[in-house]
Amino acid sequence: MNAHAHPLAEDEPSFDTLTGDIERFAALIANWDESQRGVAFAHRQAVDALHKAALRKLIAEVKAAPGTLDALRRAASDPLVYGVLRYHGLIQPSQQERLEAALASVRPMLAAHGGDVELVAFVPPDTVEVRFLGNCDGCSASTMTFVAGVKRAIEEHCPEIKQVRQVKSAASSVTKADFTSPFVETGIWTLAILLDTIPDGGVASAAVEGTPLLFARRDGIVACFHDACAHLGLPVSGGPVGDGLIRCPFHGFKYDLMTGECLTAPEVQLRPVPVRVDGNRVEIRFEI
Repeated sequence: MNAHAHPLAEDEPSFDTLTGDIERFAALIANWDESQRGVAFAHRQAVDALHKAALRKLIAEVKAAPGTLDALRRAASDPLVYGVLRYHGLIQPSQQERLEAALASVRPMLAAHGGDVELVAFVPPDTVEVRFLGNCDGCSASTMTFVAGVKRAIEEHCPEIKQVRQVKSAASSVTKADFTSPFVETGIWTLAILLDTIPDGGVASAAVEGTPLLFARRDGIVACFHDACAHLGLPVSGGPVGDGLIRCPFHGFKYDLMTGECLTAPEVQLRPVPVRVDGNRVEIRFEI
């Protein structure tokens, strides 16, 4: 065996075990009252700040040593190392993560029509292949949706991608890439608003951690978006609501309140925020 290799020790926890532990603790904390959750969150922030400072110094020292950049790149390709460094903002998101974020931004719009989209392959040096699923597969409007929505989202998140191709099958002439992001999700669900303050069929607004949010409620379902019109970023919460739609009070852009889809300019949409309802609590989780 290579003397420089460091195989996983038999008693060393696996990546899945470590992330699973985090998810279980996050689920436990989510059931605590607000004051307890606040203490847990403050404690996590203090520990995170300590770890980030130490990692930043460690990386700076390693980078200063001759011939170590390649070793750092290899280390950062490991899911565990990548996840921790990404969590602390010490490295930029990988292309895989940015591509998944691009598709996540358009999935609510596609889901409203019973469809979805998946990445099939990355074809070096600058091309990706995607496939529509569900009702979007073979739909007469899929070409327009593809060009206006998916292609634009990928180009915005990954400017290095120059071509986006729509394919009909998951099989490809190139090896299918693993686009599952190794980033460790450790976001804590935070109380944003009370359910009974959101009128059924209407909207309410609230700021969480300084971020303005728009909440919509219909038949027991709650949706949450950043309170910013996709046109100029102005708040849409003050606009007229009716028939499941809201109209931006500034320039009239109309949005579906359950999906965030813009009916005025189908290539854009409101930015969604993960949301869940627990009794009368409406909680959100910001993506890191």
